[in-house]
Amino acid sequence: MRIDIITVLPELIESTISHSIVKRAREKGIATIELIQLREYTSDKHRSVDDYAFGGGAGMVMTIEPLYNAITSLKRERDYDEIIYVTPDGKPFSQKTANSLSLLDSIIIVAGHYKGIDQRVRDHLITMEISVGDYVLSGGELPAAVITDAVIRLLPGALGDEQSALSDSFQDGLLAPPVYSRPAEFKGWKVPDILLSGNTPEIEKWRHEESVERTRKLRPDLLEGYE
Repeated sequence: MRIDIITVLPELIESTISHSIVKRAREKGIATIELIQLREYTSDKHRSVDDYAFGGGAGMVMTIEPLYNAITSLKRERDYDEIIYVTPDGKPFSQKTANSLSLLDSIIIVAGHYKGIDQRVRDHLITMEISVGDYVLSGGELPAAVITDAVIRLLPGALGDEQSALSDSFQDGLLAPPVYSRPAEFKGWKVPDILLSGNTPEIEKWRHEESVERTRKLRPDLLEGYE
């Protein structure tokens, strides 16, 4: 899979994709992630990519020319399944969306800044808009990194144990059950006996029941239509 991220702060994303699972996926050739410096695509002699908004108001807007140049330049090199803009007013990011994106071959993620990007880019070039939450960050780099991490870890071979991703929270619409490790007792705090029993069917039953109960307590909205 290939992910091209258009950004004015590639160094902010580089630190997050150079470690752990994403790093290993890149080294194995499972994923290619390229950081595209937007300033390389502006004709402004000062390499500016923002300007005042028409109609007035506070804040700057990312201008259309460099974004158009960057996206169309990339599209000349290959076909992209989605061109994603990360924005607070986009579709809420979910595990279901991550699963869908992990099945694609190539995507572009546009990391915005300032008050956002020129609407014409959204109208004519962007194919999907994603929000990572109902809050505002200084830029789209962290959301782009979040999406990249969530997608890459789902690719075959990215995880040491491919079954691990299947038991993550939200994969089946539920939160993950509690997990325990050695020692079986610490300061009088004990691991549930069922997990020490070796009875796999009963353990799986327990885990499912715990997932449902945990979801009911912490995220009851997820259970709507589940039961």
